[in-house]
Amino acid sequence: MSDNAKSLAPSRRQFLTGAAAAGAGAVAAGAARAATPDPLITEVQEWASGLGEGVDATPYGLPVQFESDVVRRNVEWLTADTISSINFTPIHALDGTITPQGCAFERHHSGAIELRKEDYRLMINGLVETPLVFTYADLERFPRENRVYFCECAANSGMEWAGAQLNGAQFTHGMIHNMEYSGVSLRTLLEEAGVSPEGKWVYVEGADASSNGRSIPLEKAMDDVLVAFKANGEALRKEHGYPVRLVVPGWEGNMWIKWLRRIEVTDQPIESREETSKYTDTLANGVSRKWTWEMDAKSVVTSPSPQAPIKHGTGPLVITGLAWSGRGAITGVDVSVDGGKTWTEARLAAPGADRALTRFYLDTNWDGAEMLLQSRARDSSGYVQPTKAQLREVRGLNSIYHNNAIQTWWVKANGEAENVEVS
Repeated sequence: MSDNAKSLAPSRRQFLTGAAAAGAGAVAAGAARAATPDPLITEVQEWASGLGEGVDATPYGLPVQFESDVVRRNVEWLTADTISSINFTPIHALDGTITPQGCAFERHHSGAIELRKEDYRLMINGLVETPLVFTYADLERFPRENRVYFCECAANSGMEWAGAQLNGAQFTHGMIHNMEYSGVSLRTLLEEAGVSPEGKWVYVEGADASSNGRSIPLEKAMDDVLVAFKANGEALRKEHGYPVRLVVPGWEGNMWIKWLRRIEVTDQPIESREETSKYTDTLANGVSRKWTWEMDAKSVVTSPSPQAPIKHGTGPLVITGLAWSGRGAITGVDVSVDGGKTWTEARLAAPGADRALTRFYLDTNWDGAEMLLQSRARDSSGYVQPTKAQLREVRGLNSIYHNNAIQTWWVKANGEAENVEVS
């Protein structure tokens, strides 16, 4: 590992020693200021001079005004209109792994619709013994499951195929969120209807005007797919498919149908628009890969990054980011500060969970030298996140889907960062 990012042992003495050695480091500067009176400590402040708000001032809790910059963002030129568009999770400003619903990215094909629970219906038809229609109240009576999964758009990082494009982790990797979903196993509902022996696929579609629909192999449908009506303990947000959506663990977000209205059991895939002309991967020879459902292992450093520069100067620095895999659990993440020449194993905040986001940290001491910052994930299947060059060798440059290549941030001596390509 290069000298500018030597790991520090997690002790208070070494932490302060490292800070003092850095000279201009924020920790050392703060310690020096402690020798003189700090008015924020010695003087009574405005917030301690009177009463605050009462308990019912905000019946539904909102973020404090000082965090108003932590919001989803759209890139206007990506689509012709926001009705059929996407915005991005502010992953650079979050920590931990659970995404607040209010920050979780949106993808719509004809806009987010309002559908009351009382008006909700879910039909199961096709190759079943008994076609059924469920109300929302019906779904609540079935045995319930709670599962934490990531949902990633297949086009996440798609603009980066041909080179560095968007300057920020929110924009390069923010088409992802990770939430705890509560709902009913799709298997339970299919068994209630009775799948005929000829049934090999299910076709799922939403209630919005786009009639967005996808074909899912019956094996997957009977395995781990959820019909969900809660996220992070509360009702789904409108933009996330209220009142009911599909959760398809580890598979591309386009299959997580929102405002779920119909599940048809079939003997073959439907070959809908969203699985033929869209959400296929065009290779260098013009042939397109189809049924590329699974999201491969991927990671990104969220801080420091273009939207989260180093502001405290030299000294102790926490490098952090996210890793995930649709193949299973993250087993390790390596971090490089020299563009992939050398790697250091990062610390996982918790053991990797199956098809859920994993937070990683590397506690280092930064001396102000430039860094080419990268992360590389490994998962329980043995898969290792590839470089862009490795991915292009197999897939070419035509695709916009399933780009899970290693991302590079050029961290400058002033602490600012820029999206660059080191492949």
